[in-house]
Order: sequence, then C-alpha cells, then structure tokens
Amino acid sequence: MFDKVLIANRGEIAVRVIRACHEEGLGTVAVYSDADRRAPHVLLAGEAIRIGGAAAAESYLSIDRLLAAAEKTGAGAVHPGYGFLAENADFARAVEAAGLVHVGPPPEAIEIMGDKTRARERMVQAGVPVIPGSGPLASAAEAVTEAGKIGFPVLLKAAAGGGGKGMHVVSDAAEMAGAFGRATREARSAFGDGRVFAERFLRAPRHIEIQVLADDERTVDFGERECSIQRRHQKLIEEAPSTAIDDALRRRMAEVAVRAAEAVGYRGAGTVEFLVEEGEFFFLEMNTRIQVEHPVTELVTGVDLVRQQLRVARGLPLLGGGEPPAARGHAIECRINAEDPAVGFVPSTGCIDRLEVPTGPGVRWDGGIRNGSEVGPHYDSLLGKLVVHAADRDAAIARMRSALEALVIGGVETTVPWHLAVMDEPDYRMNDLSIRYVEEHAGLGETADPGLRDVAMATAVLLADGERPRVASGGAPRSHDGRNGLSAWVRAGREW
Repeated sequence: MFDKVLIANRGEIAVRVIRACHEEGLGTVAVYSDADRRAPHVLLAGEAIRIGGAAAAESYLSIDRLLAAAEKTGAGAVHPGYGFLAENADFARAVEAAGLVHVGPPPEAIEIMGDKTRARERMVQAGVPVIPGSGPLASAAEAVTEAGKIGFPVLLKAAAGGGGKGMHVVSDAAEMAGAFGRATREARSAFGDGRVFAERFLRAPRHIEIQVLADDERTVDFGERECSIQRRHQKLIEEAPSTAIDDALRRRMAEVAVRAAEAVGYRGAGTVEFLVEEGEFFFLEMNTRIQVEHPVTELVTGVDLVRQQLRVARGLPLLGGGEPPAARGHAIECRINAEDPAVGFVPSTGCIDRLEVPTGPGVRWDGGIRNGSEVGPHYDSLLGKLVVHAADRDAAIARMRSALEALVIGGVETTVPWHLAVMDEPDYRMNDLSIRYVEEHAGLGETADPGLRDVAMATAVLLADGERPRVASGGAPRSHDGRNGLSAWVRAGREW
C-alpha cells in the first residue's frame, strides 16, 4: 500500500488532488514545468520537482520524465488528474510496469473506451443503447452509403478521441466529400489516427452523465449531472441533479451506466455520458478519469470522490462497504476561463494582479491561481471552478449569481460576465436547455463591434494552426479597479 502520490498534472486539479492526499495522510509530489515554477500546486505539495520546459510535450506529456520524477522522489502511486495523460493507456501501462500504482482504471478499460468504435461495439454487446451509426469509414463514398442507411443528417466523429476534434455535421450526400476530408485531417492531427465514423445527428439533445465508482467487488453510481451548456463540445456550466429527467429515467440511466462500466472491467472513478432526447437516451462516451465537474456531485452527495479514488487504489473497499447517500439539494458549477466572451471567447493571457474569492455557506472555489500567477499561452485556459450548493435549483442560481458578482479576477479577461448573463437568461432559468444553448444564445457573449469580432476570428484561425495569442481582444484595455477585471467597454454594456 503506497504512502506517497505523484500528481502528474497542474492547475486546479493538481491542487484538488494534493488536498485529498493530505486528508488521507499521504505524502505528495508536485511536478512542474518552467512556466509553473511558482504555481499554487507547487507550493502546496510536500515535494516538487521540475520536469521540463513550458511546452506540454517537454513536461506534462513526457511519460519518461514523469516516471523519473516518481522514482527520484520515492512516490508509490501516480494520479493523472484530467487532461494531459489521464486517458492514455500507454501511460497507465508504463506506470504499472514501473512498479507503481496508477490511480485510475486499468489500461485495458482506458484503451477500449478511448477508441470510440470499439467502445460502441462493447456497449452494444452489453445491451447499452447507442446512437445508430457506422463502423470506421474507409472513404467518403462509403460514408454516403452508411449515411443513407442511418438517415441524414449525420455526424462524422473521430474514432480515436473526443472534445469536438474531427466532428462535422453532414446534411446531405453533396456535403460528404468535403466534410469527410476535413474530419479525417482533423482526427489525424489531433489523435494521430484519421479514422472517422458516422452517427445519427440529434438536433437538440441534452447532455447528461452518470458518475460511477468501482472497486474490485462492485460498481456504484453517484447520480447524474446536467452538462448541456457547452461550447464547441467543451462544457461551461454543470449541475447536479438534472431536473429534466424523472426518477424512472434516472434509475434506467444509472443501471445502464453501471453496466457499461462493468463491461470493460472498470475500477476507480469514471463518467458515462449520454445524449437524451424525447425520453430516449444514448451512450455517448465514457471518460475514464475524474471529471472537471466532479464537485457538483460531491456537494449533493457529501462524498469526496477524489479521496474515494485514492482509497480504491490502495485496495480499500469503496465507501467502506456502504452505499452512496441520497442526493440533497442542487449544485451548479461555472468553469471560469481566461477568455473574453465579448469577442468570441478569445484566450486571454497576463498576470493575475487581483484575486478575491467569494465565501459563505454553500460556496466553493476550486482554483489553480493566486495573486501573481502568470496565465500564459501554453496550457488550457481554465483558471478555476466556482461551485455553489443550495436547497433547490432556483436557490442555487441565486447563490451562483451572488458568488459570481463577488468573484474578482484582475489582470486577464474572464468568462465571469458571460456566466452572469446566463444566470439571468430566461431559458436557462426555466431549464429549457440543450447542447445548442450557446449557439442559440450567441448574444450573451458577443460585442456589437465588428472589428473586435474580426480579431476573434483571426485568433481562432491561429489557434486552429496550433498557435496561441499572447494578448486578448486585440490588445483591448483591461480594468484593474476590482470589477472582475472587465474592460470599460464591457462594463458600459452591463447594468451593475
């Protein structure tokens, strides 16, 4: 049984795992790149070791350097967090081959669920409902044939990964050749694997996921999360529970999620994701790691999911052999990113010169920044997660709105103004949601200045080519007066 954990990650999830390890009485090792030398996770851990340059390929994605750091510090286990190598089966195998414990599922489960076509096949075998679709497609002509069987419109998807990479909606046969070429190129660039497949395109489904945890004896569900508000397949707001499904559907989805996890011999924390439309639900994918949005489940159940991960990895029984508690109340999480929603969510870089985090009953901040933190172009733009818990959804919305108003992040643009606008938006308040919410409410994040929109579009092109901007909004001025770091032209369009 291990007594020291190396956290193979950075930012808020590294901080979260380190705190859970401390509460479990475990020693901690942080790893850092040159860009993260003074990051909060480095300061919080019992030990810290440099693993390379700022580029992720030289640090957080280097299996050899991570394992060397574990050996040097005497860590007995590695927690991958999320992102980077968290869903890399080769990394899990390398950790185990080095005689260490991988705080996550078996490599075989990661491999199967990471290959979308293999995952579909395994789910069909297990009786899990899947969206009607094809196997891997060899050509655009074959894609047209398969789409004819499925029925247009169809969605082309990368077989080897998710996150919206290689994903294209095709309305008819005439669009297929161009879309197929784009999808395969994007899939090859993002995952090193150009295979794509087709699925029936659902027009306005909800995205609802089930949290599961498994030890060597059993798999248990911890209820669902509503994740429909997303942009380019990246979630922005999550809630637990979903108020859009009834108890009967909730039980059916939970039973299927457990069956899906058991079908691949799962162990540890994972999430089974579904698309839900008109009372039907379909398997989307399984995330074989702790999710970004796990705090909303923790708040409604009172269970520390990361500590449960660690206990299962140490060979201890899940929940001490007991059952998960019933959910109580309602929780909402807002992902606070260093992006400017007024000009197309352009990434923003700079130095955090003011940070004031809201406190009070039912308010939680999981952050990876502090005063003086540099927000650079090298990594994901997530700064932290603001999470609230209250008696019901309406009360949770009111609490989140107050918490967002109190959150001050100076030095970079953030998504706080957009989140505030959502909390006041009638469709959101009425729970009239689907995965199309952001595109259907584009005015919440846009500016009337066409010049700034052009800058945002140009920046998006640079990002698609693998480059990152060093300033946001074409150098638009930032405020440092404590009002959430908003520029004057953004404040002028808001009522305070």
